[in-house]
Amino acid sequence: MLFSEVLGQAHIKKHLTYSADNSRIPHAQLFVGPEGSGVLPAAIAYAQYVLCGNTGSENTTGNASCNLKFNNLTHPDLHFAFPVATTDKVKKNPVSNHFLTEWRTFVKEQPYGNLFDWYQILEIENKQGLIGVDEAQDIVKSLSLKAYEGGYKVMIIWMADKMNTAAANKLLKLIEEPPSKTFFILIAEDEEQIIQTIRSRCQILHFPPLAENVITEALQAKGLDANAALKIAHQANGNFNKAIDLVNRDSEDLVFEKWFVSWVRAAFKARGNKAVIHDLLSWSEEVAKTGRETQKKFLLFCIDVFRQAMLVNYQAGELAFMDFSVEGFKLEKFAPFVHGNNILEITEELEDAIYHIERNGNSKIILTDVSIKLTRLLHTKE
Repeated sequence: MLFSEVLGQAHIKKHLTYSADNSRIPHAQLFVGPEGSGVLPAAIAYAQYVLCGNTGSENTTGNASCNLKFNNLTHPDLHFAFPVATTDKVKKNPVSNHFLTEWRTFVKEQPYGNLFDWYQILEIENKQGLIGVDEAQDIVKSLSLKAYEGGYKVMIIWMADKMNTAAANKLLKLIEEPPSKTFFILIAEDEEQIIQTIRSRCQILHFPPLAENVITEALQAKGLDANAALKIAHQANGNFNKAIDLVNRDSEDLVFEKWFVSWVRAAFKARGNKAVIHDLLSWSEEVAKTGRETQKKFLLFCIDVFRQAMLVNYQAGELAFMDFSVEGFKLEKFAPFVHGNNILEITEELEDAIYHIERNGNSKIILTDVSIKLTRLLHTKE
């Protein structure tokens, strides 16, 4: 992947090419950025720039054979690690090397894709993917070998915030003192989930969300007219992965919108009407049938909706980016019910639900509990 294929982030590209051109490549870097900001494409472009001896912001004029291998993600000195879980194909001790074919397909087709997209490819939405100690042993083994082409070796650890403590401790010494001409690029959305001893050994680089005009231009290059591209870019809120999903009408947010609207409508009706509790129970059952990653993503979506509603309520609507397609539901009409007297409690309840789902709690019970609490919180007076 070339730097010219990475959307926006001009200042970061300049920093990375400058450090490579001046042989100031940190042995361990942590790239932190929100979903859809292009952290993974930038990491691969950076690795290609270094390993292939490329020059200039377009990542050109380097070794043609090396660049061709990078195009196919088959360069022998480019290593990846990412969250995995057991599947029908891999029954025990799963590691990234078992899924390289799926990974190459994922990166080629969805370079801005998120963890949820990756789990869908592996068909493990109901499992918690992680980077475990078996993976750490594989990383140590692969980096102990000499570089195939005599230059640099690079290990890109995608979603390093999913690395468990045992794996992190095993990699600690290697990250602190890697072999000669070996460097790590750790990628994370939430750096606080990475243990401090790892973070302290990395040079941290923060990626901002993509600018609206960058997404608009990218969508126009894909054939959208200017007005449609601008509208989708606004809804995407700096997330190019979401923008692509909206273009394809393939965003999980469209399903989440329907779930959310039926949920809050039932919560409003349930006040003083015990019969409606059955609707909430049915809703909890429906959502509980989906995978845990889907449930977590939906609850994060709900947190976003409540925050957007509060912005509208306090006359900061220009900062709101959501545009519901569910008939009869308008964020402006819902907004007065979300205010300073209940937003913190609502957010805490949703975050607690995510916490318990992550730890394999009974989804139906968790969702029913948060539904009943939501009924009370939405009727809290400002």
